[in-house]
This record gives sequence, C-alpha cells and structure tokens, in this order.
Amino acid sequence: MNDENCIVYVVDDDPSVRTLLKKLMQSIGLPVEVYASSREFLDHPHPAVPSCLILDVRMPGQSGFELQEQLAASSEAVPIVFITGFGNVPQSVRAMKAGAVDFLEKPFENQEMLDAVNRGLERSRRFLERRREESKIEELVKTLSPREYDVFVRIVAGLANKEAAHELGLSEKTVKIHRARVMRKMNAGSFAELVRMAERLRISVKQPQP
Repeated sequence: MNDENCIVYVVDDDPSVRTLLKKLMQSIGLPVEVYASSREFLDHPHPAVPSCLILDVRMPGQSGFELQEQLAASSEAVPIVFITGFGNVPQSVRAMKAGAVDFLEKPFENQEMLDAVNRGLERSRRFLERRREESKIEELVKTLSPREYDVFVRIVAGLANKEAAHELGLSEKTVKIHRARVMRKMNAGSFAELVRMAERLRISVKQPQP
C-alpha cells in the first residue's frame, strides 16, 4: 500500500529498532516519523491523515500501554501495532482488548510488520472517512431552525406526523411543512437516508439542538 497521503509513526527507545523500521517503511514508499519516547511523540503535531503507530511496550518514562490509554482518551484515534522483546499472553490480550491492531514480538518478520501496518492504515482511513461524513451531517443539522430540529428529532425517532404535532403543539399540516424543509436542508434523498444521518450522529428525541 504505497500512499504519500498517510504516515507511519515509530516510537521505540532503541535506536537500532527505529532505524530498522524507518528503512522498512521507506522501502515500500510509506512516509515515516520516528521518536525515542512517548513524550517526544506527543510533543509533535500529527496531521489528520491515515496513520499507524508502531509502539514499543516497555520504554523509560511513559510506557506503550500508558500512551495507548492517553490516545484513547483523546480525539487522536491512531491504530497501534505493539512491539516488544518481553512479550507474554496477558500483555497481548490487554493490548488487543484495548483496540491494538497487532502485538508482535521482537525480532519480527518484515512482512508480518508490513501486513500489520497496512491493516492499521486501512482502519485509520475508514475512521477518518466516517469522521468526515459525520462532520458534513453536523453542518447540515446546523442549518435547521429550532422548530425544524424539533420535528427532525421526533420523526427520525419514529413518531408519525400526527404524534409529532401533538407533542409540539402544532398542526399536522405544519409538521409536514417542517418535515419537507428538513428533508431539503439535510439533502436527504429519502426518509431512510435521513434516519441514517441521525443514527450517524446518535441523535435522539431528548437531545437538544447544538
């Protein structure tokens, strides 16, 4: 998977491992950045492009698992391939349960590493695409008036026009007008598509307008 619009990060305190992995990624045309510690990695900005992090488990300072937890708590959802020279089953299980792409023991096979990184990049691509789609839907929702939003959340929750009208103290005819405006502003080709948009944003009838 040769792709200039992506990046592979390597975080390992062993300079020989960093050099090895940098050359391996470059051999198939993947942009790569190497860091000697978790702190060094966190101190650098990371563009919103498909990415994968090759991360050593045991390092001075913040460990690989601790960095994984920190990234999971932030908006930076970069897929992780763990590497370690001291692997064991509990560590592997912990990493995979927390969402790691793979857990490889040193010395690893080059192809095994490349396969894991490619899986991570593909996962990252899908995540970023979902995020872009959700951002577009959020912008469309912001174009709705407060009343249109009230109608929107009720009809996607399954209420009939008559039921939505009763809850909002409106006539059924007025609800139908607002419903048509919602469909147009949301660029929904069908009601099913409108429902899918709401599901993408996890919108419910109890959720106030943003």
